[in-house]
Amino acid sequence: MLRTRIILVDDHRILLDALKSLVEPEFEVAAIFEDCQTLLEQAVELRPDIVVLDIGMPMINGLAAGEQLKKLLPKTKLIFLTMNHDKDTAAEAFQLGASGYVVKTSAGTELIKALREVIRGGYFASEVLTEGMVGSFVQAFKKMKSSNTLTLRQKEVLQLLAEGLSMKEAALVLKITPRTVAFHKYSMMERLNIKSNAELMAFASSTLPVIE
Repeated sequence: MLRTRIILVDDHRILLDALKSLVEPEFEVAAIFEDCQTLLEQAVELRPDIVVLDIGMPMINGLAAGEQLKKLLPKTKLIFLTMNHDKDTAAEAFQLGASGYVVKTSAGTELIKALREVIRGGYFASEVLTEGMVGSFVQAFKKMKSSNTLTLRQKEVLQLLAEGLSMKEAALVLKITPRTVAFHKYSMMERLNIKSNAELMAFASSTLPVIE
C-alpha cells in the first residue's frame, strides 16, 4: 500500500530534521525545503499529498506560498505548522484552502493527529485556537473577516520591503518591474492612509507573520 507523500517546509533545518524523524515511521517524506521559492518550483514534479508549511518564512511567507501552491496543485492538502497563535491568521489560512493549522508549541503527536485527520478528508486545528468555538471550527474561521485588507501581491511586496530589500531587489525576487513594486507600495500606503516609510514598516511589523 502506497504511503501518503508529504513535503515539509521550514526555514530551520534542525526543526525540519526533527519533523522528518517524527513523521517518517507512518508517512513518506517526499522532500524537505528551507524556503518557499524552492517548494513552488519543485512541488508540481513531486506531487505531494500534503504539504506541512511554516507561515513565518523569509522572502515569501507561508500564507502567500500556500495560496500559490493551491493554484498549482488544487488536490494537495495544506497544513500550517507555526508559532502564530493569532486567530485572524488561522482564519486567513483556512480561507485560502488550508486543511490544518497546528501551533509549534503543541506536542508532536498533534501534528500526527492533524496528518491522519487530513488524510481522511477532514480538518484539524490546535485546541488552543478552537477553545470555546461551537460547531464547525472551519466554518467559524472562514466566516471571520480578515483584519488585513491587502492583496496577496501587496503582502509579498510589503514583506520584502520590511526585510530591507530595495524596490529593485524586491522586483527581482518577485519577477516584476521596479515600477510595479512602486505601484503596489504606494497603493498600500494610500489604502492604509500611511504617509511615510516608517509608518509602513511599523504596520508591517504588526501584521506580517513573525519569522521565528
